Amino acid sequence: MHSNMLRLLALMSLSANFANAITTEQIVPNTVPNAKNVQAAAVNNGQLSTEGIETLDGMAIDAIPEGRSAEAVMASAITPAQWTATADSYQPGYPPSNVLDGNTNTIWHTPFGANGNPLPHTLTIDMKQQYLINSIAYIPRQDGSQNGNVGQHIIQTSLDGVTYGKPVATGTYADTNLTKTTIFEATNARFVRFTAQTEAGNRGPWTSCASFNIFQTTVQAPATSGGEWSPTIDFPLVPVSLGLEYNSGNVLAWSAYAASTFGGSKGGNTLTATYFPATGIVSQRNVTNTGHDMFCEGLSIDTTGRFVATGGDTNYKTSIYSVRYDVWTAAAQMHVPRGYASQATLSNGNIFMIGGSWAGGLGGKNGELYSPFSNTWIQLSGAPVAPMLTNDAQGVYRSDNHGWLFGWKNGYVFQAGPSKNMNWYGTAGAGSNARAGARGNDADSMCGNAIMYDATQGKILTVGGAPSYQSSQATANAHIITLNGPNSIVAVQNINPMWYKRSFANSVVLPGGKVFITGGQSTAQPFSDTTSQLQPELWDPVSTTFTKVASNTIPRNYHSTAILMADATVLSGGGGLCGACATNHFDAQVYSPPYLFNADGSRAGRPIITNAPANAPISGTLTITTNVACTKFDIIRLSTTTHTVNTDQRRIPLYPRTTNGFTYTLPLPTDPGIMLPGYYMLFAMNAKGTPSLAKFVYVPVP
Repeated sequence: MHSNMLRLLALMSLSANFANAITTEQIVPNTVPNAKNVQAAAVNNGQLSTEGIETLDGMAIDAIPEGRSAEAVMASAITPAQWTATADSYQPGYPPSNVLDGNTNTIWHTPFGANGNPLPHTLTIDMKQQYLINSIAYIPRQDGSQNGNVGQHIIQTSLDGVTYGKPVATGTYADTNLTKTTIFEATNARFVRFTAQTEAGNRGPWTSCASFNIFQTTVQAPATSGGEWSPTIDFPLVPVSLGLEYNSGNVLAWSAYAASTFGGSKGGNTLTATYFPATGIVSQRNVTNTGHDMFCEGLSIDTTGRFVATGGDTNYKTSIYSVRYDVWTAAAQMHVPRGYASQATLSNGNIFMIGGSWAGGLGGKNGELYSPFSNTWIQLSGAPVAPMLTNDAQGVYRSDNHGWLFGWKNGYVFQAGPSKNMNWYGTAGAGSNARAGARGNDADSMCGNAIMYDATQGKILTVGGAPSYQSSQATANAHIITLNGPNSIVAVQNINPMWYKRSFANSVVLPGGKVFITGGQSTAQPFSDTTSQLQPELWDPVSTTFTKVASNTIPRNYHSTAILMADATVLSGGGGLCGACATNHFDAQVYSPPYLFNADGSRAGRPIITNAPANAPISGTLTITTNVACTKFDIIRLSTTTHTVNTDQRRIPLYPRTTNGFTYTLPLPTDPGIMLPGYYMLFAMNAKGTPSLAKFVYVPVP
């Protein structure tokens, strides 16, 4: 297996053709006339084609917030009167002062030549007085050359030009000449330091910049009680899909064939990026060997930890990512072309797929079954999609999208939503279907969430969603579903609603069983940041109530995503993917839940799992040792997630049968429908509920 360093170098060499866009709708006023027609396909190094395009993903182009030119960005930034710019070095004739002159034809450039001053390079702006700032815009050179485009970077601020605190943002920019905007929590500053750690195309040791702009705000950073958000992490694409890697804890993200749009795809590639939590690095890769644009795919993790992506923009293909070998391969094609379908890994290791009229024709997207063992698809004529349709205003184009699927006992699948009518699907033979009842007093809840927070008890929390996919009022509804045997009517409990109505939100189950809900809109409207819900919530399964936690500053709506990481934090990012619109979010943040803090706000001490087995067999036991006394233990299945759907995540609480000092013997479930085969994170929690770092354990197919 390649080391992380070799992998990073390989990915960096594939950075060409990534597109970016301006993402400052809430900061920069809209000043570009007739931008409504500049929205669709990034072709030829990110240039946008507009010919014949009237809608994007069912939305009229007129309704999508417009992007902005470099000139508009500069006009909306703080006027750099009397400001100074200094740098670690520069080529004579290309001084750092050029980044403040309002002319994108002049640039700052570090010394020329293959042996120019080595990276990193720093650009420091002295604004001469303090401002409350919350974003910057880096405009690369506009002369046709890409030399010196910034890739990996760090942004810091200072009040005195001497002491710089922790970064307000880090990450990686795409290798294009388009404006790169970074949004961060509001901070008082006089100085801004921009450090280029790599050249985006790995062409040489240079850094260049045509214009560097800083934006102020009147809105203070939100209160930090109830957890904490990390500095912004810039991505070279809009992270629409995520998957957690079992051998490293790294997160693989992807967008579509382009970094900022999915419209106009020719179906030949997917742009991906990998976030390395240990270093904060974000690397990038263009996946071409499978010939598959994986945007709007069905997605789940198979029993060996591989990511299985099906359909989407290339609506008949299957691609599989091997975490072990760091490679994508093409797999058998589906019988039914699909986009926005859902799939779930089953107790026997097969994968069930249903729905997906967003691509490949309307209607008739009945069930299919994929065997990872034989690499074959079979159609399930007895698993019709009709019983799970919502009554969407756009018809079947939307009504079979984003099913809430859960693998359960004996190879069955439970469909919890988004339709108010729930169903069981059997996968033996030609398949089967049975009613599971209505979801309490809920309506259809498209783009809501369903989370299996206690698989042992068959418990599922459902929250939010809207009756229709777009132009529809979301709800704050919440319900608890309790599963028993397949083909039975399930129990549904109506519980107190969330504080906020949400569609396009994301929900993540945490160690201990609480559920973190973030993002979304009170009115479902793709490609818009209006009615954004910036206040996350935490649901408690004991009290069945929701609590407000630390607010976010970046909207997370349509095409946003979130995933639990191995350190018990949550990576939340993305939103947009609408070409030259104003609502693309090329970034993410890490949320640290309250269980990681003491009452005074300091970081809590964490238990350590000092010994744990690698395997967790069905009906077996786990014997683990910790460094301190622990009272709770969970295993949580690793996740892939896209478009508000995560059919992988499930929490299984484990209860010690015997205890010997700090060594615990934990009985495991006896049914693979409860403990699905695959990789899990094992957490140990102390009496305060603070979790350890995870140990990865493998549940084999029985």
